[in-house]
Amino acid sequence: MVECAIVAIIAYLIGSINFSVILSKKMAGFDLRDKGSGNAGTTNVLRTVGKKAAIITLICDILKGVVAILIAILANKLVEGSNGALLVQFAGVAVILGHTFPIFFKFKGGKGVATSLGVLIMSNWQIGLICLVFALILIALTQMVSVGSIAAAILYPVLTLFIPQNYIIPGNYLIYSVLLAIIIVFNHRENVKRLLKGTENKISFKTVK
Repeated sequence: MVECAIVAIIAYLIGSINFSVILSKKMAGFDLRDKGSGNAGTTNVLRTVGKKAAIITLICDILKGVVAILIAILANKLVEGSNGALLVQFAGVAVILGHTFPIFFKFKGGKGVATSLGVLIMSNWQIGLICLVFALILIALTQMVSVGSIAAAILYPVLTLFIPQNYIIPGNYLIYSVLLAIIIVFNHRENVKRLLKGTENKISFKTVK
């Protein structure tokens, strides 16, 4: 379990590198947590800074999830007798928690969707791609990023029940998938309230600089 703790700490620190805050300060001269929705994520970067910064943020946040899982895979190879699936799960949860509660940015981060995508694609590329396509379709239909994100998070545990293959390291990922879904839905709790009230913000790429 020592290796799991070490991997989790490293993954958490990686997740804590918040590119949206860094880029908003460098490219626009302000902390985006003081602008727009106040969320330190790609959507708010798109609204407050622009497309270029949003694309860079999205890629970097996805890569955080990818790198965290790669570290778990490397640890599994280096530590004899380690539980590879458990290492992947510790890394996945930790990197998303790091993104949500970054130690380098006063524990005020983003909602973890892009980082979760990186984790999902690395953990099981088939499930990751299905969730991505499902989210994109819903976002296109509703023009609400939150709808696609929440729905994809809920879909993830369901897919885990029916797709037993293509895991980067074979194992039982059901509890892990439920935990990730809970984190993402919890991070969107304010969006859920607005959705129920019919006041959720919509996104339009045509009007974004």
